[in-house]
Parts: sequence; structure tokens; C-alpha cells
Amino acid sequence: MGQRSEAAEILVRGPNWTGDVVMATPGFRALREGFPRARITLQLRPGLEALVAGSPWFDEVLPLRSYHQGVSALLREARELRRAGRFDLGLCLPDSFSSALLMRLAGVRRVVGYRRGPRSLLLHQALTPPPEWGARRMVARERFVLDLVAGLGCGERGTGLELFTTAEEEKQAEQQLQSAGIGEGEPLAALAPGASFGPSKLWPARSFARVGDALARAGARVVLLGSPAEAALTRSVLESMEEGAANLAGALDLGGLKALLRRAALLVCNDAGARHVAVAFGVPCIVLMGPTSLEKTNLNLEAVQVFESDVECRPCYQRSCPIDHRCMTRLEPGPVARVACELLGQRVERGR
Repeated sequence: MGQRSEAAEILVRGPNWTGDVVMATPGFRALREGFPRARITLQLRPGLEALVAGSPWFDEVLPLRSYHQGVSALLREARELRRAGRFDLGLCLPDSFSSALLMRLAGVRRVVGYRRGPRSLLLHQALTPPPEWGARRMVARERFVLDLVAGLGCGERGTGLELFTTAEEEKQAEQQLQSAGIGEGEPLAALAPGASFGPSKLWPARSFARVGDALARAGARVVLLGSPAEAALTRSVLESMEEGAANLAGALDLGGLKALLRRAALLVCNDAGARHVAVAFGVPCIVLMGPTSLEKTNLNLEAVQVFESDVECRPCYQRSCPIDHRCMTRLEPGPVARVACELLGQRVERGR
């Protein structure tokens, strides 16, 4: 653990993906406990702000308006931050050159991050990651962030994920469920067939449909979740189902999605952000994993069942499969449906 120094104003550049933000929450918790009197600002890719709504860790959450907008946008954003002139500590969670460059251009007095190539020259404090992580940083994301925060002298209070909901988010979820004719006491099974990473992570729609049918026949009210861009995918699942389901893709923002998953009996999904949101609320989760590895997400698995195929080409981390997508198509829906119905029964017995 590093030596902790006082900081009055802290800027945290958050991760770029939904799941990575959720897996950073143990580090966020440790940072707040390490700097209880500091004003902490989190900067996130636009659209992710609702993930941390209701949390006690941040005094302000700013959208990263320059994300993927080019050099001129980055310079504008740096000037705006510099005019504020207040940040004396900056924490770069992404390993990107641009995250460190923005902080330096913004005049952050002390920029901290992991050592990586030329970007290390932009850091006032460059932490060397353990060699066993390798060039691809193959380590659980929770540990990745906690070890970086430890470099600031912060301790940790466990690796458990933690999210919160607001009254507005709860109201949004309840309204959508009521519109779908789903009552408060009915067991809710959520299917999230999308993944913003790319099509290589997608389990076939017809396989999700078979699992949805099994859950519906077991007494669950099935809901399909996704972003507006995934509406066609969820519609394909619904059209392949023999039983009824509520298609809520695009009907909920990220805050409403949190609130809905919090009350679900279980979630069936690809290796994507919804998985980590469910885990943060203690909701059992079945994950269909193909091109990615469990090495980066191998903590907080107590309520997670992972299905993966033994094929020689995985993990490849390619966004689109260049061959026949065998890592996902070889995962049969029958075993997944059986486990899903078992988990549903267990939750119902416990009164969920």
C-alpha cells in the first residue's frame, strides 16, 4: 500500500464499459473511505452516469464529452477543467494515453495510473502492475482498481460489488412492469441477449428463446432487456418464443435497468454489463461466455453460473467471429434452461 497524502479535490477518470464501472465499485468505496473529507468527481463516458446514481462515493459526476470525439474536443474539455483549476489529484482507471493526457492538459497537479508505454511519461506517479498480469492485464477488474487505489494509501473493505437505486429509478422500473401487466409479487426472470462489445459475444436468439420458454412454463414472468440499439435482437428472441414475454428493450434507461434487475429472481445473459449489475444486487446470474476469458471477471462469482464451450480458439477477444462462432453456437440451451429453472425455484422458495 502506498503512502496516503491529503487531497482536497480528486478527479477520477472512470472505465468506459458498463461492467467495468460496476467492477470498479470496490475501488470507489475504498477511495472514499481513504479520503473522507475530499471532494471527489467522477468522469464517465456519456450514458453511464446512472450506474453510480445514489452512491455515497462521489460529490459530482461529469460526462466525458470528448470521448472518441478527436483532439479538438479533448483540448476543449481540458480547458474547461483547467478553468475550474481545482483538482490536485487525478486517478486514471483506463490504461489509455488520452485519459492521462486530458488530466495533464487540465492542470491536475498529481496524476496517478498504471505504467504503460509512452503514457507513463504523462503520469506523476506510475504504478508498475505485477508481471503475472501480462501485457493484456489479465486480472479481475476489481483487483485492477483496488490495487491502483492502494497506491494512494487507501485500504479496502472487501471486493464485493455495490450499486444503489434512486426513487426515480425505482418508479421507472415499476411503471414499465405495470404496463407489461407484471405484478409486484410475481417472480421475474430477465433475459439480456445483447452485448455492446460486438456480435462475437452473442448467444443465438433462438437459444435465449428456449430458455425463456422453460422459465415461463416454470411460472416466471419473463422480461427481455436491452438498449434501444438491441430492440431488433430482443424482438427476434420474442418471435422465437412459444410462450409470452415482455420486451422492454429501449423502454428503460440504465437507472431503470438497475432497479428492474434488483427485483429480478434471476438473469440469463451474455458476458456483458447486465451481468455485473445483477451481481451487485445479489441476483443469481447465468452467463454465456464465448470469446472472452473469466480471468478478468473471476471475483464475485458466488451467485454466477458460467456456461462456456471447450473450443481451441477461445478466448480470442475479437468483436466479430472470423469463422463459425463455435464458442457460442455449441452451447446448447437445454442445460442452461435446467439450471435456470432450478435457480428460479430456489428464489421462489425463499420468497423472491
